[in-house]
Amino acid sequence: MSDLPNIPTPCVGVCTLEPETRLCAGCLRTAMEIAMWPGASNAERLEIVNALRERRRARGITSAADSRPRRRRAAQSEVG
Repeated sequence: MSDLPNIPTPCVGVCTLEPETRLCAGCLRTAMEIAMWPGASNAERLEIVNALRERRRARGITSAADSRPRRRRAAQSEVG
């Protein structure tokens, strides 16, 4: 997954953990996900972003980007 572009932070500047869920009220990340983000590989960031998409869907908070199909890159062995 080193061929992934840099994945930007999902932070939206509303940095408050909800007492009931312990998720950030803005981006829905856990405290652990927030803490590990700066040092996370793109593969780890992608896992977090996918988890956030599922959390948004569970809450009924979706955007067009959440429903858009993701492009898949061909595996190196399939190319050429």
